[in-house]
Order: sequence, then C-alpha cells, then structure tokens
Amino acid sequence: MPHTADRTAATRTATRRRAATATALFALLVASATGCGDRSEGKTDGKGTDDKPASGSYTTVSAIPESIAPDGTTIRVGSPQAHTVVHLYEDLRCPVCKDFETQGSGESLRTMVMTGKVRVEYTLASFLDDRLGGQGSVKAANALRAAVDQGKFVEYHELLYRNQPEESVDGFTDAYLLETASKVEGLRGPAFDAAVKGMKHRAFVTASEKAFETSGAQGTPSMKVNGKLVGSAMSDMMFDPASLPLLITLMSA
Repeated sequence: MPHTADRTAATRTATRRRAATATALFALLVASATGCGDRSEGKTDGKGTDDKPASGSYTTVSAIPESIAPDGTTIRVGSPQAHTVVHLYEDLRCPVCKDFETQGSGESLRTMVMTGKVRVEYTLASFLDDRLGGQGSVKAANALRAAVDQGKFVEYHELLYRNQPEESVDGFTDAYLLETASKVEGLRGPAFDAAVKGMKHRAFVTASEKAFETSGAQGTPSMKVNGKLVGSAMSDMMFDPASLPLLITLMSA
C-alpha cells in the first residue's frame, strides 16, 4: 500500500493563500476553548495535573494525557472529554509522515490538543517493512507503545520523526531507538529498555497494522476528523500549519 505522494509547489502556494483566514479562525477556536468551564479529568500513565489550568487546557507537552483506547490499537493523546477527535494513520518509516509532523502541521495540531478541545488518536501502521524490507516500522511502533506506559509518547513520537532515518534504510534498530529515547527525560529505564529489546508489544503492532488496513485510509499519513476521512481534495490543507485548524474545524462541524 503506497504512502501519500508529494504535493506540487503550485499546490503548496495555493494552500498558503488560505493561511490568513485559517489563522484568524484558529484564534477564535483557541479563544472559545480557553473560555470553557472547569474540566476535572485526571492525568494517566504517571503524568501529573499541576500544569493543567482549570479551563481544561494544558500548559506543557508533558501534561497532556496519554492512554490506549479500549480497542487496544489506538493511542490517545489529549483530553478524554475533547469534542473533536483527529485520528492519524502513520508509518514511522514514511517520509511524508515526517513532512507532516516536522514541517509545522504537527506543532499546529499539538497546539490545538493543548487547548483541551481536540484529542489526537494514532494508529501506527507498519506496511513499509514489507515493501522495503527490514523491521524499522515494527520496532518503532513497538517502542512508541512502550513510551505510552511511561507517559512519554508525545515527546518520543516527535523525536523519532525529527530523527527519522532514510526510508530505504532500516534505521530504527533497537540501539537507535534507545539512543533517541535517551533524549527524552524520564523515558529510559529497565522496563522501557526491555520492552524495546524484547518486542514486548508485538501483538499490539500486528493488531494496529490490521486496524490500519481496515480503516479506509489509502496511505500514510491519513487523517479522520470525528470519524470522517479527509479526502484528496482537502489533503493539502493537512500539510499547511495555518490551514490545518480550518480543515479540522470544517470537518468537525
């Protein structure tokens, strides 16, 4: 199954013309989010609540809740009571996923999560291992699942994409995953290291790939907003950090 193709320069230019409108709409979205009443949901996976104001927003990335959904294959990031759910389908070896996560859209989405109004859910695919050979996608997905147990998925997920090896190189080895994890404060330890080296979450990785295959997503990255798949006509808005909030707002209406 192919991952999403690169967008043309002309399409990128057209997308950026929507930036001013999207930025203004995002400002309204954030304003409405921070004006809501008190939320009392607690942190899970070892994270505290000291950095979460009464409005329901989060002031630091480390304060964002992380958990595994009841389906056993979805990683949840953000408020359990968020009204908008953005579901991302990603393969850690996919260079277009790296483009999405590191060129602004990942940060834009995280800003929305920190308002408490949006939750992101991840399904981690691993089909690129079959296409390219190796076990990089499988190993990275297993390590990210182990990071949820330590409450460090958000930080580790970002670092893995920023340090993604070339797609054709099976670079997500145990040693590389552990070396990268060393840069996330509080992630490394006997339990995490053993989970990475021993592929503790192999069943999760297999089930997550099957969930991706039956999701209706045609490649990675793919996005659903409140269960609705972002189609090709609007996919370019995903990759523009200023247009992404507009896309999410439109699809969640």
